[in-house]
Amino acid sequence: MASVSVCIWLLFATSGLCLAAQTDGPRQVINFNRGWRFTKGHPEGTGDKLSYKNIRDWVLATGRRFTKDPNLANWQRPAGNIGQDVAYTQPGFDDSGWRQLDLPHDWGIEGPFRQEYPGETGKLPWWGIGWYRKRFHVPSEQREKRFYIDIDGAMSYANVWVNGQYAGGWPYGYASWRLDLTPYILFGQENVIAIRLDNPPDSSRWYPGGGIYRNVWLIQTNQVHVCQWGVFVRAVPVSKVDARVDMDVEIENHKDSQVALNVRGMIYGLDDSDRRSERPVAYASSKGIELAAGGTGRLTLTAQIRDFVPWTPHRPRLYLASVVLEEGGRVVDTYQTTFGIRTIHFDPENGFSLNGEHVRIKGVCNHHDLGPLGTAINLRALQRQLEILKEMGCNAIRTSHNPPAPELLDLCDRMGFLVMDEAFDAWRRAKKRNDYHLLFDDWYEKDWRAMIRRDRNHPSVILWSSGNEIGEQSSSEGHRISQILTNIAHEEDPTRPVIAACNNLQAGYNGFQKTVDVFGYNYKPTEYKRFRQQNPTIPLLASETASCISSRGQYFFPVSDNKLDGRADFHLSSYDLYAPPWAWPPDVEFRGLDECPFVCGEFVWTGFDYLGEPTPYNSDTSTLLNFTDPVEKARAQKELKELGKIRVPSRSSYFGIVDLAGFKKDRFYIYQARWRPDLPMAHILPHWDWPERIGQVTPVHVYTSGDEAELFLNGRSLGRKAKGPYEYRLRWDYVVYEPGELKVVAYRQGKVWATDTVRTTGPAARLLIEADRLGIKADGQDLAFITVTIADANGLRVPRASNRIRFSVYGPGKIVATDNGDPTCLEPFQSAQRDAFGGLCLAIVRSMPGKPGTIILEASSDGLQSAKISIVSQSPNTDEPAVWGR
Repeated sequence: MASVSVCIWLLFATSGLCLAAQTDGPRQVINFNRGWRFTKGHPEGTGDKLSYKNIRDWVLATGRRFTKDPNLANWQRPAGNIGQDVAYTQPGFDDSGWRQLDLPHDWGIEGPFRQEYPGETGKLPWWGIGWYRKRFHVPSEQREKRFYIDIDGAMSYANVWVNGQYAGGWPYGYASWRLDLTPYILFGQENVIAIRLDNPPDSSRWYPGGGIYRNVWLIQTNQVHVCQWGVFVRAVPVSKVDARVDMDVEIENHKDSQVALNVRGMIYGLDDSDRRSERPVAYASSKGIELAAGGTGRLTLTAQIRDFVPWTPHRPRLYLASVVLEEGGRVVDTYQTTFGIRTIHFDPENGFSLNGEHVRIKGVCNHHDLGPLGTAINLRALQRQLEILKEMGCNAIRTSHNPPAPELLDLCDRMGFLVMDEAFDAWRRAKKRNDYHLLFDDWYEKDWRAMIRRDRNHPSVILWSSGNEIGEQSSSEGHRISQILTNIAHEEDPTRPVIAACNNLQAGYNGFQKTVDVFGYNYKPTEYKRFRQQNPTIPLLASETASCISSRGQYFFPVSDNKLDGRADFHLSSYDLYAPPWAWPPDVEFRGLDECPFVCGEFVWTGFDYLGEPTPYNSDTSTLLNFTDPVEKARAQKELKELGKIRVPSRSSYFGIVDLAGFKKDRFYIYQARWRPDLPMAHILPHWDWPERIGQVTPVHVYTSGDEAELFLNGRSLGRKAKGPYEYRLRWDYVVYEPGELKVVAYRQGKVWATDTVRTTGPAARLLIEADRLGIKADGQDLAFITVTIADANGLRVPRASNRIRFSVYGPGKIVATDNGDPTCLEPFQSAQRDAFGGLCLAIVRSMPGKPGTIILEASSDGLQSAKISIVSQSPNTDEPAVWGR
């Protein structure tokens, strides 16, 4: 996210953050990430006195704007203070012994991995209590201002004290929320903010991370200002050249007297670099409004844009809405938010349309972690993921199974992705002992409304998802809750439909399907026809598909078409034929969609591997089924008998089309062949280094966007094959292995379309090194992702190489993580050395703030020729755009 152009002084010394008396405008958005102190655990003797159950009556007073429940909307916290007897909340507490760090921060990713920790959540220590403290100074001249803290995400059960006074909290770890700090600030003096997190164990089905893992902002306004997320932009074309823009504005008055305001709006165009046009492209007629003392008010401004450019995935044009409040001729607030102009429509017979044109949703589900970086949000890491998915032909993201980081939606707006924005993984019925079901009754409305208000100006968002595979799909209680959630979404945003992702077959027929606008089926490719026959008026989306499982570059023989096979020694074969019992290889899902073109499209589980959920190696029983080596299986049986468990090393998933390090699996290419049919491409699998298989049958599969292909082994044709109906790969199942060259020539309509070649390699001889970018910003956040390949003397990747690689960095950069994509590797991600996996290894280098220069990364390995690369770290552009939507 861009830096903010405001006139402030940032002093990151013992005094923390100092806000200068001078300001450029009425609203300041200040990055509040730097200079925090952190510790795990709680002061001796406090026990659980600050747990949610004990301070619930205090916490519930937060976020009353986001509920219409009379009880919660009028909730008053008890008189006095809470937590004042806990040392860590007090401003005078000496925290100099605590660790100093900058946010965002995920304490779990720091490890260490432990064998005894559950693989389901990544074998990392993400649970527990953590405290963050920060000092900041506000000049006495600003005592007439208001100050808010915006926390984009803190995992979880966050509570905040300012100068020892309880300011509020928010328990849902994926929510973005705001607290008013004004009543607790000491103007002209040092202030101390303390934040307590309580991340309960057994509260997640995947790795959730721990800590303040998203960005934190300090917002400064006048006493009269636009509310948080208080401008809702609704833009619709009214002709081929004109668009109408309605801006619903919510304003709050914190003065003790009535105010009369003049409110006006302007629309600016934005270029590809987010620079706004010099002049507005449209104006909204100004309106007057009077607000009572301590009151709020709403009005709508309307503008007309001539010659508008619609937002599309291929040309994601954005605009900037600017709302200005004036009191007595003086500007008291300016609120800006981006938006796009586009129409969406979900039709039971014709699927999804964008701007009146049919678009098949080609989406993936992603969890929120960033692989070896953990859950701490990083803009470049997110951008890299989206770039890889775009190369595959992906056009949509499902935020599984929670509200995403705001930066993800910003990127989707700018890169042209569609988004299914999801809120919950559980309602009242638990999936885990300590999951969201404990919060649902108190917080579902606040969390749901807050997410929608935060995200409703993003043109990328096309669906609100009220839940994933929730347990109430077959109950009348669940139907009632689903309808309530749908009604709330329609109140907050009448422009988008609501969906729920359902794994219960009967949810499509028992009435649940009528509580949503678009019905989502998970893993039901053979059910689409019957659903359409019985629900002719309800649009259908394949909300979660495939769950194919594989380890990059690992192939097991003999090759079986039984989807439950292909498993050996904690890995899964990369022939892409294998899946858990409830799931399917991609070919089966493709056929279900092609037989039913009325389905709006699909979201594949998953785009990237993620920490946790290493299916099928989740349990002792399932793990025993996966040993092919009888000695290893006997060892595991002995462990189970003597210890009551098996030491399973797997710590991350096998579901991804791309592995945890960002390296493409074979599966990437079957989706690219389908999703980018006009791209000439062909891909052969497996690799061709099998000295132990000389003379043995070694099947060869080819993914191609062509319609037929011919395979050659050492120049000999092994036959030309054409795709038949509902065939998505070409197979040569009886190839007898011999070393040499395997080549495929793909054809389309009889003409050569694409080729691919794999060769038997020689022994590992050298390292090759390549970076995703050769220039980064010296802002302390930007990253370079550097891939090291183990190659033979001819520069070919040695696909079975696992040599140990050591990394060294010189200059103004730091190695923040390494990875290799191996789901069973328990080496700390922070290690500067790692074994290669499938001949590849990754190092992630971060710039240093304010220190431009050349960063040199060197990779070495015993017996191999080393390699190095230079990355130029440049001072950030000081003329970057502001942070909008706050």
